[in-house]
Amino acid sequence: MVETLPVGRSNHQRLEWRRWVPAFLSNHRTLFTVLWIAALASVLLWQRNIVDGFLVFRRAPMKSMPLLRPVAFNLTDFGAVGDGVTVNTEAFERAVSAISKLGKRGGAQLNVPPGRWLTAPFNLTSHMTLFLAEDAEILGIQDEKYWPLMPPLPSYGYGREHIGPRYGSLIHGQNLKDVVITGHNGTINGQGQTWWTKYHQKLLNHTRGPLVQIMWSSDILITNITLRDSPFWTLHPYDCKNVTIRNVTILAPIFKAPNTDGIDPDSCEDMVIEDCYISVGDDAIAIKSGWDQYGIAYGQPSKNILIRNLVVRSMVSAGVSIGSEMSGGVSDVTVENLLVWNSRRAVRIKTAPGRGGYVRRIMYRNLTFDNVRVGIVIKTDYNEHPDGGFDPKALPVIEDISFTSVHGQGVRVPVRIHGSDEIPVRNITFRDMSVGLTYKKKHIFQCAFVEGRVIGTIFPAPCDNLDQYDEQERLVKRSSTQNATDIDYDF
Repeated sequence: MVETLPVGRSNHQRLEWRRWVPAFLSNHRTLFTVLWIAALASVLLWQRNIVDGFLVFRRAPMKSMPLLRPVAFNLTDFGAVGDGVTVNTEAFERAVSAISKLGKRGGAQLNVPPGRWLTAPFNLTSHMTLFLAEDAEILGIQDEKYWPLMPPLPSYGYGREHIGPRYGSLIHGQNLKDVVITGHNGTINGQGQTWWTKYHQKLLNHTRGPLVQIMWSSDILITNITLRDSPFWTLHPYDCKNVTIRNVTILAPIFKAPNTDGIDPDSCEDMVIEDCYISVGDDAIAIKSGWDQYGIAYGQPSKNILIRNLVVRSMVSAGVSIGSEMSGGVSDVTVENLLVWNSRRAVRIKTAPGRGGYVRRIMYRNLTFDNVRVGIVIKTDYNEHPDGGFDPKALPVIEDISFTSVHGQGVRVPVRIHGSDEIPVRNITFRDMSVGLTYKKKHIFQCAFVEGRVIGTIFPAPCDNLDQYDEQERLVKRSSTQNATDIDYDF
């Protein structure tokens, strides 16, 4: 698998500096300022179109496309025309077919040169690098009749929005090994506006398709590209192993772009998501593992996932979510060095009776919230089900969750942990937390049916459900009750 890209040593050093600096900054105000500068720089460097009315500066000279495989093809070799009008589906298919014959030689690279390359959905193959040049843009055709129908995902029971088949993704792959999607920040554009309108008008008969979906595959690298305006979820690795997503910009309108999640790891194992900027119309990241009885039967968890060095925004949902479709289980997830800005929620775990499964061993550290309505959310009554066949006695387990070094400003409610008698939240830990508030109300650290501890002094003051320890982790005060309820959904 190609793991290195033609980036100079100085760029690599800058990436490493940005990755590790937050861990060495002890002053959270300084960290907050550095993250904001990094966020602005990321937008300036990565996004080369107009974003929210902002124009980016003059571009550098066109970069040559490096050779990352033994053989390289140009899309134009197969008759493609990058005028934004000609449909190039057959050219993509011929190119992929040619690459599929070269697997024993190490595969091949398909170069997409500058231009606007309109296409219907097409499939990738193993041992393939899809390389998008600077100013290259793959455009998804907007007429749904050109989008093939696929069987429902086995862990969901049927299409997420409609019973029966679902639309495939614009770029798709199944049972693959060693696939790279990269470039000089070229763009894959789903042109989702038509899909969103038809969804709101209830004119679609099948579940919308993702922008990029890789299924039952391993050794996947997606880096140095922009993904935008997906019809549905943007990047959906499903039941995959060894996946790296790095230096990716994901964009969709923050309103009226329904279900345009940024990255949805679904029943995936051994995955890294790092150094990305995501601003979309739903969760920036949502870790999943199947839906109710179908996910329980499929039985494939999401585990060993590292998420770090991200700047994200979600005005509709959350920056980083786990669930609500988590019936196969989610465990061993680390989220670190995360900036969430201008968002409804920052990080969230959501589930409900009927899900089954578990969420355990989740570690959050170095989180910064700026102008976020609710910072940390755990919700156990997210009652959306595929059909009436779910078992209400299939209760998920939520345990071993830790939050360390949480800071920010402009937050209305820093914490809302809504466990229940059926689904209590167990062994939760808070340490080094100081969040500036905009909502002057007594109950701003809200808890129900939660057991855990606070180490040291945090702000705002924790709920009474949690045990309190000093900085040396010596017990200071035992909680008088873990079932106290102090949840307010009036805002």
